Amino acid sequence: MAAFEVRGGQKLHGEIIPQGAKNEALQILCAVLLSPEPITISNVPNIRDVNKLIELLRDMGVKVGQLAPDTYMFQAEDVRLDYLDTPEFVAQARELRGSVMILGPLLARYGRAQLPKPGGDKIGRRPLDTHFVGLEKLGAHLTLEGTDFYRLNVPAGKLQGASMLLDEASVTGTANIVMAAVLAEGTTTIYNAACEPYLQQLCRMLVRMGANIQGIGSNLLTIEGVASLGGTEHRMLPDMIEIGSFIGLAAMTGSAITIKDCQIPELGIIPDTFRKLGIQLEFRGDDIHIPAQEHYQLGTYLDGSILTVSDHTWPGFTPDLLSIILVVATQARGTVLIHQKMFESRLFFVDKLIDMGAQIILCDPHRATVIGLDRQKTLNGITMSSPDIRAGVALLIAALSAEGTSKILNVEQIDRGYQNIDERLNALGADIRRV
Repeated sequence: MAAFEVRGGQKLHGEIIPQGAKNEALQILCAVLLSPEPITISNVPNIRDVNKLIELLRDMGVKVGQLAPDTYMFQAEDVRLDYLDTPEFVAQARELRGSVMILGPLLARYGRAQLPKPGGDKIGRRPLDTHFVGLEKLGAHLTLEGTDFYRLNVPAGKLQGASMLLDEASVTGTANIVMAAVLAEGTTTIYNAACEPYLQQLCRMLVRMGANIQGIGSNLLTIEGVASLGGTEHRMLPDMIEIGSFIGLAAMTGSAITIKDCQIPELGIIPDTFRKLGIQLEFRGDDIHIPAQEHYQLGTYLDGSILTVSDHTWPGFTPDLLSIILVVATQARGTVLIHQKMFESRLFFVDKLIDMGAQIILCDPHRATVIGLDRQKTLNGITMSSPDIRAGVALLIAALSAEGTSKILNVEQIDRGYQNIDERLNALGADIRRV
């Protein structure tokens, strides 16, 4: 198990380029299974979850060629369905939550798919019902073996278009259903569909491959099935979660940082949410510059009541950045209520911040009140463990702003979502040692 030793209190400066979007990559890579023709994908992040998915695709028979450090060519001409029956496949799929998105493409093209219950962050219940209900509406038959192995087949031989109203606007659920529907016979309408930029990216890629999808960017998608899909080239967006993490890092450490090539129009309300915390942001073309600030004042509502920052489906604030917002608020001036609606275990890392000296009241599994210290008292370095990807980076930001040395265990969790984060932050002046 690797760990980070972090010497806090360093001022950072310089420019940093965000990696390709992790959450987009997990969808886009599974979409290569829909076509026998070559598909080239660029701006692929070099992170554990993505690399594991590429390895899984290769073992399933997909030809994979690395054309550049961030560019791959995939060709799913001869997919080995027999590999799904091997212990190796079961072990790989269990480690990676993104493996669930192979189901839609396999059902659409081959009429059968199977998967063990996938792994991922331990952030509370993450049911897969939306995936399976949607696939069943398209004609798939689900068999559950025990409590954690799923088998699907298409008794009619080919999926059939259907109209459906999703019980939740699940991003991965919508992606799975869309990938299945593009090769189904007839028309599929998906209401309450997720409309995150990454889902829009997937839809646009599928359209370039020959799919017929209307309503991209809205919560009502209409898909006319086609007989087959071809190849394409696709470039992934920069990772909005990493961009938000760097904004939070600059604020917490009082540093001046420029984040390059952000695709600002795709960030939604992320910049304005950080501005509500009093953080200054300057847009310079497609770059975001965060000037060094000694103090930042939390906003309030017009009637003077305490600000609440909560997550919501897009175009609301992404839940993946609430951990960062919470950490940044610990050194702000003022008080804020953090409301994590979607996952009941995502705030449980605050005990580490309290041990570092932060003033936080964990109200219940979903809400925490943060009383900002306004830099009147710095956080103290401690030894702690990373429970999930986003909390791990939030703790890393806290450690970089703290007095003394911190040790963060289980940094493999951070590596799952952030590419060479120690090396990239050290290039800005951080003092992080991997041990």
